[in-house]
Amino acid sequence: MIRIDNIVAGYTPEVDILKGISLHVDRAEIVTLLGPNGCGKSTLLKTIAGVLLPRSGTVTLEGQDRSQMPVHRKIRHCSLGFVPQTENVFANLTVRENMQVGGHYLPPDACQRRMDQLCDLYPVLGRKIEARAASLSGGERQILALARALMPSPSLLLLDEPSAGLSPKVLQEVFAAIVEVRDKERVSILMVEQNAMEAMRMSDRAYILSMGTVALTGTTRKLLHDPQVRELYMGGRAA
Repeated sequence: MIRIDNIVAGYTPEVDILKGISLHVDRAEIVTLLGPNGCGKSTLLKTIAGVLLPRSGTVTLEGQDRSQMPVHRKIRHCSLGFVPQTENVFANLTVRENMQVGGHYLPPDACQRRMDQLCDLYPVLGRKIEARAASLSGGERQILALARALMPSPSLLLLDEPSAGLSPKVLQEVFAAIVEVRDKERVSILMVEQNAMEAMRMSDRAYILSMGTVALTGTTRKLLHDPQVRELYMGGRAA
């Protein structure tokens, strides 16, 4: 589905944030990127999306090297959806208008059908279809951002901190929405998340980053019982 090989990237010529990271996500898998602040999680997601182009290494989507393709072309031509952490909905537009923006490459009839499908999947959007996004709760906004990214029916979805600023109860609702789209639409999901334990419970595998490299990887069941996870991710000594 997606394979990242030896990616090196950064924001200034002198500093590499990512230092040779490799990973993969298979069909209909949820994979989470974990690690302390500043370790390169969001930078890696932006590099995969094409917001930031890598200095070296490859981003392979569906068997094709798309390393140097910018984000707008990846979204249109490579079946990729991207939900950034902030400013991921248009607050002054309605729910309907936000979803139409996500489906603006689709013919009008196809756009409406897709909107209807996603409102069936996430009924809160159907109930508030004419409400401005600014009036939605934090959880509802995240579900709208998710639905807008799903309008073109991507096969890979990149999510940057979907639980940011949410209460524990709302966090569970958003995580349930993510699992639901994976199960019903067979979308592969790569997610950056700070709520490590909750994220690993809903994921198939995880990569734990440290200083721009992969420190640990494995199934979430294995990592949840690995004492190194506490030391590397939580910042404490392993028992």
